[in-house]
Amino acid sequence: MKLQRNGRSKALAIGAVALVSSLSLAACGSDNNNSSAGSTGGTGGSSTSAAAIKCADKQAPMLAAGSTAQGTAIDVWKAAFGAACPSSTLNYSGGGSGAGVQQFNQGKVTFAGSDAALKATEVEASKAVCTGGGQGIDLPMVGGLVSIIFNVQGVDHLVLDAPTLAKIFDSQITKWNAPEIAALNPGVTLPAADIQAFHRSDDSGTTQNLTAYLAKASNGAWAYPAAKTWAGKGGQSAAQSAGVSAQVKSVPNSIGYAELSYAQQNNLKSASIATGASKPVDATAVNAATTIATAKSAGASNPNDLALSLDYATKAEGAYPIVLVTYEIVCDKGNKPETLDTLKAFLNYTISDAGQHAIGDKGYVPLPKEVSDKVKTVIGTLS
Repeated sequence: MKLQRNGRSKALAIGAVALVSSLSLAACGSDNNNSSAGSTGGTGGSSTSAAAIKCADKQAPMLAAGSTAQGTAIDVWKAAFGAACPSSTLNYSGGGSGAGVQQFNQGKVTFAGSDAALKATEVEASKAVCTGGGQGIDLPMVGGLVSIIFNVQGVDHLVLDAPTLAKIFDSQITKWNAPEIAALNPGVTLPAADIQAFHRSDDSGTTQNLTAYLAKASNGAWAYPAAKTWAGKGGQSAAQSAGVSAQVKSVPNSIGYAELSYAQQNNLKSASIATGASKPVDATAVNAATTIATAKSAGASNPNDLALSLDYATKAEGAYPIVLVTYEIVCDKGNKPETLDTLKAFLNYTISDAGQHAIGDKGYVPLPKEVSDKVKTVIGTLS
């Protein structure tokens, strides 16, 4: 199951970059990024992807919930899927990864979206709803990146690194013209203004991926473990990625974090990250693909669980380090029989080349073939 860092892995990285490079990242994506309620809707992808969709013999409407990071991707997919399979509508409620996993383990949704793999305690809890000896598993479905979004007066391009970000988000650096920030941005006139940092108020896989990066790459400046719940001192909170993005957009001299799609939709600037490579790395899907393509298996005890281990401390040239993979959480066995066929049909579409390509111009990273092939195999075994 391990994805090795060998010649094949290098080829994956090149292939992933080539695929993403062929997509236009200028598009701003769906305006309905919250994906909160309603049946199939949204824009984009339905006409070009319909040929790749095979409807279930037994169609049924589905409920799902969780990650807001994949909200725009779900909008695209459910529009295409619902157009091809009118009796297979999907109602996806955002609310964050924590809420999605909780609803899945309460038996309220067919699947959950999470930007963080299931914890051992969450897997154990899932056994109550995955009947017949089944349990929840992680299926990688959406690749992306966490943008460090900023709104600093007079600054169009900003470079930050992990130790500096850790201190900003922990209220240890409080002025934009602090020496640590100035050293990373020679020639840039930084205002002598207070920094207003924003973080997520809800349990969030996006927060977990950001804090995993800070914990791995900040040389001890971030004193907290990676977690869905925000632990840094100070700052202000906002609900979901949409809330953080809205606050950064409206508050001068602010900084926050959100997925690339939210940065694009809100016309927000994203900081470049100094990783130790020869030059800072921009927050682009191409650069995130370089990192995601080298992911390894997280070594889950269940061979059908495809959780990945990401290299947040990468120093590879052109590798953006703050990446995320959103998982669809399903039962390996014991899925609800009334929606099982539709679930498999939907997931087979989303992991297909057409499904992955359909979200490439919304700020997402198509998953490498070695990952998508394994996901396809596991989908075929769901029962």
